[in-house]
Amino acid sequence: MSTVIVRGVVRNGRVELSRPLDLPDGAEVEVHAPESDRPMTPEEIAAALALMDQIEPVEWTDEERAAWDAERQAKKEREKATFFERGERNRRIWE
Repeated sequence: MSTVIVRGVVRNGRVELSRPLDLPDGAEVEVHAPESDRPMTPEEIAAALALMDQIEPVEWTDEERAAWDAERQAKKEREKATFFERGERNRRIWE
């Protein structure tokens, strides 16, 4: 059985998903909600760190790095070019 991850929010004690799922009525699902009201236990921290240690580092070619840097720079320029316009639009929303 495959796993599908979908985000959602809780409203009035029910989970509302961000998108519909193609599941038959009555299908059993599991909901794993983060517990933000308590700190992680030492065991949970150790488990999270063990998972992080398994992540392989990303190794990029010079061409991949150049493409990444170029896209970051282009995005930065787009954001700078529209900064004041977006700010004004947001200001009008809150008037």
